[in-house]
Amino acid sequence: MKSVSVSLIMFALAMAGPVHAQGSKISAATELARQIDALKPGQWVWAPAIAPGGPVMIYVDLSKQIALVYRNGIRIGATTISSGKDGHETPTGVFTILQKDANHRSSVYNNAPMPFQQRLTWDGVALHAGGLPGYPESHGCVHLPYEFARSLFAITNLGITVIVQGSAADHVHTSENSLLAPFDAKGQPATVKPLAGEAYRWEPEAAPQGPLTIIVSKLDQRIVVLRNGIEIGRSVTQIKDDDPGSHVITLVIRDGKPHWVYVGLPGHGDDDGHEVDEAILNRVRMPKPFYNLVRGVLKPGATILVTNSRVGAKPLDRLTVMDAVVPQP
Repeated sequence: MKSVSVSLIMFALAMAGPVHAQGSKISAATELARQIDALKPGQWVWAPAIAPGGPVMIYVDLSKQIALVYRNGIRIGATTISSGKDGHETPTGVFTILQKDANHRSSVYNNAPMPFQQRLTWDGVALHAGGLPGYPESHGCVHLPYEFARSLFAITNLGITVIVQGSAADHVHTSENSLLAPFDAKGQPATVKPLAGEAYRWEPEAAPQGPLTIIVSKLDQRIVVLRNGIEIGRSVTQIKDDDPGSHVITLVIRDGKPHWVYVGLPGHGDDDGHEVDEAILNRVRMPKPFYNLVRGVLKPGATILVTNSRVGAKPLDRLTVMDAVVPQP
């Protein structure tokens, strides 16, 4: 029965028509998950009714050329994409939406239309409707199907988190490239400041407001805290985890209480919506003062990315975490 269902879904998607209409609007989480596995270039699925409200987060997987949309920690949409071609690669990193323009035109490429543009960097990288040939062909932007781009544009706000990971060339889930954006919110080259002998650094005044994103780098044994896309904190950490893949965890409200839950990334679809258990938390330790500072600024919608990608720490610069705590759910 499962193979028959998948075949029917693939047939329905194949018959969906031109690029502007190659999508499916559904209302069941199980159906959404099945259709994601069958997507072909130019196709998408959209199910906003699964999570009608809450903070939005977007995950772009360059390896699989797919983007996933989550609201309140629940996956509500998925689409095929086309990222940057050779010589114009889409940068990996943790970004925020800096600008929205439904009728944007390129100031660099012959006034080319970029419908439903959502800017990630001031040097030209954005999400927008564009060509979807089935392989990377953009000049660095992330191309989306037109109708999907329109629907996504309608539910996002400035400052939401957009995570871009993977390698379109090597088809791996993570890379050793730094996840920190090469340009700051003002379009200036960003300077990564590794810890210089101290156990942690905390500078909340660098970005007083905005959504919180926390990067836990297993490769560097570092935690970096971003607010509104700007680094406000960094700490040494001890992470005992040999899983080479990435995980994204988000803070949501359920039954009036905060909960940390997984979002189901490609290859980890079974994680979707599950709460983080104590065994996982026991793998991470950090300085107690830093933990208390971070906990004091957490709000629903905060996102944690656990990854092997780097965050700018020097490879052999290690510090022992003496006064350490294990995070609580």
